[in-house]
Amino acid sequence: MNNIVETKMLCKEYDSIYRVKHLSLQVREGEVYGFLGPNGAGKSTTMKMLLGLAHPTSGDITVFGKPFTAENRLDILKHTGSLIESPSYYGHLTARENMYILQKLSNISEKDALEALRIVRLDNQLDKKVSQFSFGMKQRLGIAMAIAGFPKLLILDEPTNGLDPAGIEEIRELIKSLPSKYGITVMISSHLLSEIDQMATTCGIINHGELIFQGSLKSLHAYSSASIAFKTSNPVGTEALLHRMKPQIEDDTVLVHDIDDKMTARINRLLIENGIDVYRIEEHALSLEDIFLKLTGKGGAL
Repeated sequence: MNNIVETKMLCKEYDSIYRVKHLSLQVREGEVYGFLGPNGAGKSTTMKMLLGLAHPTSGDITVFGKPFTAENRLDILKHTGSLIESPSYYGHLTARENMYILQKLSNISEKDALEALRIVRLDNQLDKKVSQFSFGMKQRLGIAMAIAGFPKLLILDEPTNGLDPAGIEEIRELIKSLPSKYGITVMISSHLLSEIDQMATTCGIINHGELIFQGSLKSLHAYSSASIAFKTSNPVGTEALLHRMKPQIEDDTVLVHDIDDKMTARINRLLIENGIDVYRIEEHALSLEDIFLKLTGKGGAL
């Protein structure tokens, strides 16, 4: 697959501080690329540079195989949809009227505008004023406006922020469907690993402006594999029995890393055979901060 987006040694400096530093990433055609990092890591700044909303201090951006220059900017943006921070809309107008304005400004057909509203399931709310929409409906309207021209590339900056669980699930399923159903490549940012894990095919992790990981979700799981916590009647004895696995005691539980279901069952039997009661067995997934520790050898405060 071709790279839809590529950056090389991209930097952005504000007030003598590098918010993005030597960033080289690739977003391939037909994928959902999760851009992951804590708040303030440089995700929004990077996305703004990809859209021409912020000018790089140095480095190169290529979109659709073209350098992102002043000459190519309009042609690139013609095929790019985006939702950065919060949706832009007129609250006193209806969904239909907001889309009509977009049609005129962006030369989008009425058919495509209405189809975009249907995709985000707002086709039954066409004549309702946007000010009366729920937060989740406003987010869906923002996505409809971003995909109305059926762009080749869609850039979304934390689109599930502030949504309830049902709204998050709705947006997630919509985003996952865009490449296969409509041929739209998606780049989406989040500070939640669990969110990216459920919708992306590839991800990049940014911390303090630097890309510290880029690869498939499968390879990310090699870093973020869960630990198994055993709550027993004798944590010290449990640690001694399992010393070859380098377990850790946390409070009244013993953590064992990188083991599968079969090994978990064997440990359970071993403990019981040695007179140690097992009260509870739980899976503990690594947090994003824990993954930063493993990737960088230092903490990445959230």
